Amino acid sequence: MPVAQPTTESPEPAQPDAPKPPTGALDRYFRIGERGSTLSREIRGGIATFFTMAYILVLNPIILASATDMTGAHLDNTQLVTATALTAGLTTLLMGVIGNVPIGLAAGLGVNTIVALQLAPKMTWPDAMGMVVLAGFAIMILVATGLRERVMNAVPLGLRKGIAIGIGLFISLVGLVDAGFVTRMPDAAHTTVPLQLGTGGHLLGWPVLVFVLGLLLTLVLIVRKVPGAILVSIAVMTVVAVVIDKLADLPASAWGLTVPAWPGSPVAKPDFGLVGEVSLFGGFEKVGVLTGVLFVFTVLMSCFFDAMGTILGVADEAHLLDEKGDLPGINKVLMIDGIATAAGGATSSSANTCFVESTAGVGEGARTGFASIVTGALFMVALFFSPLAKMVPAQAATPALVAVGFLILANSIKEIDWADYTIAIPAFLTIVMMPFTYSITNGIGFGFIAFCVLRLAAGRGREVPVAMYAVSAVFAFYYLMPALGLL
Repeated sequence: MPVAQPTTESPEPAQPDAPKPPTGALDRYFRIGERGSTLSREIRGGIATFFTMAYILVLNPIILASATDMTGAHLDNTQLVTATALTAGLTTLLMGVIGNVPIGLAAGLGVNTIVALQLAPKMTWPDAMGMVVLAGFAIMILVATGLRERVMNAVPLGLRKGIAIGIGLFISLVGLVDAGFVTRMPDAAHTTVPLQLGTGGHLLGWPVLVFVLGLLLTLVLIVRKVPGAILVSIAVMTVVAVVIDKLADLPASAWGLTVPAWPGSPVAKPDFGLVGEVSLFGGFEKVGVLTGVLFVFTVLMSCFFDAMGTILGVADEAHLLDEKGDLPGINKVLMIDGIATAAGGATSSSANTCFVESTAGVGEGARTGFASIVTGALFMVALFFSPLAKMVPAQAATPALVAVGFLILANSIKEIDWADYTIAIPAFLTIVMMPFTYSITNGIGFGFIAFCVLRLAAGRGREVPVAMYAVSAVFAFYYLMPALGLL
């Protein structure tokens, strides 16, 4: 029986089953029954998370391999696929075994763009990856000293719910964009409308039809409370996409990054050539100490707050937060996230971080780290079977993100005190800034700053934790850096 899902008559938040006594060593270690889950749900959830994250095996190498460093050198695409799968697999396994939360990790989108477009052009690739490693070390120090947990615990409950809702809307938009259901208006159009429906305002092509049918199928299965609704939809629509691609003889470009066709050979030999190709301090020699520190700070800011928002959002959706809205044992989760950042630099796959797509697994009922073990194991398998991992098109996987976005919204929106404007307005800004700026970090930053300013304006400044003031000041400096000529 799946986790309770909203019904058409009266939407209710998804709830785990009542806690059950442990039935074995595996159950005791991961607390599967205690968290109201089952082994089958954890397995389904881990698989669903993997398939919604698998696009990173294609996208991350494209982003990094398309850029050149100061010497004109490119990173090898095949080696990047190996590095991306290896780091995602190892860090997600670590999250499952030690963190015991259903959160997958992989190369972070946004951070890899910073590395490719800001760092690499001013130094060599090993130098740029060294900056990422140093950012990971800095995050680990913040965790070890308790500063990172203090920052997260200082966030008021209403703002945390805003973060969760913002992430829900953000992943829904990511799903719509990745599927081609929503596209960017060309700059040449000279219009103030940045997004449009499909192509030229119309839904055209077989791939978009696959997405639409997949979304409808996912929602119908959720309403009908079918076990494994999300995973069933992904599997069914992948088969449909393969058949359509074969019969319609579509060009590869029609599907975007992933073509739903059975590969000539399902096996591919991994190439570990980029692992260990890193220079910790070489970048400082190229750009100077101040600029180097600012580069590390930029990577740190993106990783720190993207992960913070994702951890809180996923944990809230999985009902893992306590009555105060805190995640028990969060220091372990935060330390693994710091390790993942450093590990991504060490393998040249860019900083790895917690993935918001983990909500797809939570939507399947995942509540423990065993789901992460399943996800991590599939990434390790993908080292040798990457052609199979890459045959699930975005149009078959992204309906899960849209559906989960709704579930997050339904679970959290009633828990914000909309009558208190000093929390409602920051929560609102957090919610809208995430999808509108396509950044979790921006949503958190503007929400934090607004919260501090409005509480001060209302004469309630003493109610704001010192950590919130400190972080808001850091965000303000971060946003002012380009204007100050520091970036």
